Amino acid sequence: HVQPYGYGVRTPNTQQLAERGVLFRQAFAASSTCSPSRAALLTGQSPHRAGMIGLAHRGFGLADPSHHIASVLQSHGYRTVLAGSQHSTSGDPSTLGYSDVISPESDRAHAVAPVAASWLQENARDSRPFFLDIGFFEAHRPYPEPTNGAARYVLPPAPIPDTGATRKDAAGFHASLAGFDRGVGLVMQALENSGLSESTLVICTTDHGPAFPGMKCTLTDHGTGVMLILAGPDPVRPGSVSDALVSQIDIAPTLLELAGLPIPNWIEGKSLTPLLTQESDSIREAVFGEVTYHAAYEPQRSIRTSRWTFIERYGDRRLRVLPNVDDGPSRDLLVDHGWNSIEVLPLQLYDNVLDPNQVRNLAADEAHRQIMDELRAKLHARMVETDDPLVYGDVRPPEGALVTHPDATSPEELIMTANSDGVLQFVEV
Repeated sequence: HVQPYGYGVRTPNTQQLAERGVLFRQAFAASSTCSPSRAALLTGQSPHRAGMIGLAHRGFGLADPSHHIASVLQSHGYRTVLAGSQHSTSGDPSTLGYSDVISPESDRAHAVAPVAASWLQENARDSRPFFLDIGFFEAHRPYPEPTNGAARYVLPPAPIPDTGATRKDAAGFHASLAGFDRGVGLVMQALENSGLSESTLVICTTDHGPAFPGMKCTLTDHGTGVMLILAGPDPVRPGSVSDALVSQIDIAPTLLELAGLPIPNWIEGKSLTPLLTQESDSIREAVFGEVTYHAAYEPQRSIRTSRWTFIERYGDRRLRVLPNVDDGPSRDLLVDHGWNSIEVLPLQLYDNVLDPNQVRNLAADEAHRQIMDELRAKLHARMVETDDPLVYGDVRPPEGALVTHPDATSPEELIMTANSDGVLQFVEV
């Protein structure tokens, strides 16, 4: 939902970044929830294989922090720097491989971008290679209050209904994106001023879809579709666009290949280099998505090809898991109109060409049975290949992890913790 993707939101710095690099229009997160997505992005592994099946601040973590790209690069002599937010550990970020951790007064872009810019300018003369991870809170909720009258001219993102309340909600989202864009501009200007822009690869991406109902924490394109821009020196071709199907697990092997470093055998992703050099117009036939825990347990897996998206939800629950839907005016409107009483089917099949908004479920259509069976078999084979714990039944949280009961209406209600046997008990937080 930024300008270079054709949306009605002014993000001039992000637009300029896209014009300097490659815009990937079919890029997908490996999960539509925060920590699992980031774990996949930064390890090149499926979230479950990386060990991150829930939220870091609720007690979930990486199975092996040495698989984090910062740790890998540090082992090869890189300065590895974190500025702002990260969501891959609740502890000391240095355990992930960051040699320097910059902690600004806030994780909002207005506080993070200046310290990241200062680091670039102060370290420009150091000849050692660097990896700078800049984390902005935007565009997570809560959103800033939109300026007077802004909501009149804002259309809520599909599939949110267009009302006064949802326009105001969307205007707050746009205000958050504007803050993000200002941060992008400040960092890119510092990179230019430091003389590093001609030798630095810049990757700009997000962890999942927007925090609106039916988007974040869902496995349709609304939840897994992400911004992905790569800008920098050769082989990046300025102003180019790729419609190849790519996953965020492809970023880690791309970084390592371009840096001339070996790619560890645990990495599942495929390097984007053939797309950057235009040696090929595709690197994969499908991308995979997953959710296990967000605030609450909601196990689901997906496979997406250019034509089809298949989603399977596990367990007996057929109602929405409201704790996994961020609070906000758009959610309130839908819940007030009975949204949470609509059955969520365990099998979902969507035609991405004839039904790009993915609202017509073809899973029960006999004419599409063979397609669904083939996709389901490929998804299950992938789960077995990557040792997905969901293959063996319900996935228990680690000891001490905090999870919300699926029947709660908010992530802060009915919170439980897991004991050493994985048994959940209610706790007061």
